Amino acid sequence: MKISFKIHPFFYLFALLCIITGYFKNFIFITFIILFHEIGHILISIYFKWRIDKVVILPFGCITLFDEYINRPIIEELLITITGPIFQLFLFVIDNELFRLYNLNLLIFNLIPIFPLDGSKIINILFNKLFSFKISHILSIIISIILILLLLTYKFNLVIYIALLFLSIKTYKEFINHKYIFNKFLLERYINNFNFKKTKIINNYHFLKRDYKHLIKFKNKYITEKAFLLKLFDKS
Repeated sequence: MKISFKIHPFFYLFALLCIITGYFKNFIFITFIILFHEIGHILISIYFKWRIDKVVILPFGCITLFDEYINRPIIEELLITITGPIFQLFLFVIDNELFRLYNLNLLIFNLIPIFPLDGSKIINILFNKLFSFKISHILSIIISIILILLLLTYKFNLVIYIALLFLSIKTYKEFINHKYIFNKFLLERYINNFNFKKTKIINNYHFLKRDYKHLIKFKNKYITEKAFLLKLFDKS
């Protein structure tokens, strides 16, 4: 599998700041940690045969972008998400105090539930076990916004503010793309025949859940999800 790597402009800015301020060694440590972390995501996604679009390298982490269905099994997404932080745990065997400090800080930072950090993916997966896909996505966006606003009240260094700016942009994009993401979720289920084992009865298609097939109320009777989506997309 050929994987495309892209370096985000913020990474170059971060590198320049580290060189100017004499923190080049620190920059090397951080870069090694974030790349090792991402190897965890990549290896398990290859195992589950997820199609990787590209890997974007950022100053505080990487983002592996997939060309995949939203409706892939939740357990697969969970395992792909948590393997990155698990790989970081192995790095604590390295006997260097500064390296361990950066590893710990990056690990904690990455688990904050703000888009597109692993923390946001984990909490969104947990929401999807409890709620519909749509509600889970909305709740994840709300949590991201609240945490960004709270973090902006603290005094940080320039690098952290650059990271918060990036997270704010990603959260805003997630917010404005909410309708598109939900429609993509529906369209996938309309076009493809996913082999979900569990069935759920709902009164509104906004309550569709991942890992379930549904019976949906339509004109005082319940019809299959496929039949309902056929009527929905034909109407639109």
